[in-house]
Amino acid sequence: MPPSKAKSSYPTLRAAHPGGWRTMSRDYSVNLCQQVLSLWVHGATLQHFPEMWYWVFLWCLFSSLFVHGAGGLLMLVMLQRHKRGRLITLVLVSVGFLASLSGAVITSAAVAGVYRVAGKGMAPLEALVFGVGQTTLSVVISFSRILATL
Repeated sequence: MPPSKAKSSYPTLRAAHPGGWRTMSRDYSVNLCQQVLSLWVHGATLQHFPEMWYWVFLWCLFSSLFVHGAGGLLMLVMLQRHKRGRLITLVLVSVGFLASLSGAVITSAAVAGVYRVAGKGMAPLEALVFGVGQTTLSVVISFSRILATL
């Protein structure tokens, strides 16, 4: 099937002239990140593993950015008089965000894998619940004393 007739939500590269490539174009007129934020998808459900993984991961990323941004602002305010307060804030927020990001990659892939193996489509709202739920669970475990008892 020619690339122009293919029905895919993934970006495709098209040749502008022989030997050169034009920018990537999408089948949708809306940016993919905007689709995730607005919970809009072409069709009713997400059917493929990369779509499911990407949507769950982006929701986890956005909610984690919100939580770590709020924590970073609080740390900046509380440590404003400390000699190295800005450095401490930057290091702790960066390490915490990168740790939650790496966990989000793995858990989002696990959720998408279970859905794919089960042959079930994922609604965009389910991706939101799983992504924000990962961040919420991470915050609850971080503030609880469960890890100290292990």
